[in-house]
Amino acid sequence: MRDPYEVLGVAKNAEIKDIKKAYRKLARAHHPDLRPGDKQSEERFKEVAAAYDFLSDETKKAAYDRGEIDAAGAPRAERRFYRDFAEAGRGGRYTAAGETFGDFENSDLFAELFRGVRRDTRKMRGADVRQRVDVDFLDAVNGAQRELLLPDGRRLKVTIPPATTDGQTLRLKGQGQPGPGGGPAGDLHLELAVRPHPQFTRKDADIYADLPVTLGEAVLGGRIEVPTVDGVVSMTIPRGSNSGTRMRVRGKGVPTPGGTRGDHYVTLKVVLPDPPDPDLTSLIESWAANHPYRVR
Repeated sequence: MRDPYEVLGVAKNAEIKDIKKAYRKLARAHHPDLRPGDKQSEERFKEVAAAYDFLSDETKKAAYDRGEIDAAGAPRAERRFYRDFAEAGRGGRYTAAGETFGDFENSDLFAELFRGVRRDTRKMRGADVRQRVDVDFLDAVNGAQRELLLPDGRRLKVTIPPATTDGQTLRLKGQGQPGPGGGPAGDLHLELAVRPHPQFTRKDADIYADLPVTLGEAVLGGRIEVPTVDGVVSMTIPRGSNSGTRMRVRGKGVPTPGGTRGDHYVTLKVVLPDPPDPDLTSLIESWAANHPYRVR
């Protein structure tokens, strides 16, 4: 992989907040779900995801900034170590310039230690993968199943748990990059971004919404249908209700760990006919002339 800073278009040693901002911008621009069939964009998305995964790991980022590892995560000193060995003449000692292993070269102890190093290196754990996932508001509240396209081209079914919050991270063990030489795979970290809803807002386990009502419903009262995140319910509007009146529908909010749900709150908004109704205008003119009252 080329320089991850260059892939994300950020300065060397950039802070994680700048790295995350750049990643989100590029991920949105090249996500395969938004550009179906665009192979070039899909490859760019994979490269961006891999670079973010690398730099979001504080340990790897610090080691890379110090020059201890390369963009693939391999120790630079280890690479030189094996290169120097490979460049030794046929039948010559495996030594770096000016150095010698002396009598240890043929010892059983040295051979065992060397095999141990190779065995540990061969079974290194794979890298973790991070991916941003946009989630619909209702799916975040009620839970849902999604099929995701991963940076490596795999498709994976993922369960979005009920009561998911914006910015929540799901960890899927063993779904990251495979480990070298058969080592354990890394993990997949899904950062969930909940899309806003045109009608509902959420605070903890409760849902809030404005509820338009007609003048007749506000003055005379009656039963009306109210949409909630848990389906449509019937609610009674009291006579003489004003705009701004808040009413509660119990148990129709966000699911809670105890198996119950929060509440759904509606704020009444009285809406007049559009365009104005001449009969209503005439009625109000007659009524207002004989029934003045102050509201300010």
